[in-house]
Amino acid sequence: MNETMVTLVGNAATAVEFRETATGGMARFRLAVTPRRRDRETQLWTDGPTSFYTVWAWRTLAANLAGSVGIGEPLVVHGRLKVRDEERDGGRRTFVDVEAVAVGHDLSRGTAAFRRVVRTEPALTPPSHHGPDGGSEGAPGGTTDVSFAVREKVAVS
Repeated sequence: MNETMVTLVGNAATAVEFRETATGGMARFRLAVTPRRRDRETQLWTDGPTSFYTVWAWRTLAANLAGSVGIGEPLVVHGRLKVRDEERDGGRRTFVDVEAVAVGHDLSRGTAAFRRVVRTEPALTPPSHHGPDGGSEGAPGGTTDVSFAVREKVAVS
């Protein structure tokens, strides 16, 4: 099957919406892409028309997006282009979506600090609130579920 893969460079136009689903997390946000060109006559930079894309992400990428991306941040998005037409309010509208494969901050416009997600194997029994040495989980010798911390951060905000 042929798919159209695109790489977009733009800014997060909306907050990342994160939801837990039966198959894992789902996130979406809007990406604004504005071309910038040098006007040869005036020797000034000018902005072209802004295009908006809805970016969708699933599972681990969705959870990581929710904990990492804020409105206005410069991003690079790589994924599958999906164009759909819908009938709404008596008119035909076209929607352009990108099913993200990878998303990152645009480092030509700032710096970022990468933090690897600690993945834990699912336990057969629910974990206790205390580690084997009597200390709380997350303390030395305990385990930490970072994905839980990301979900909790999203629930609070």
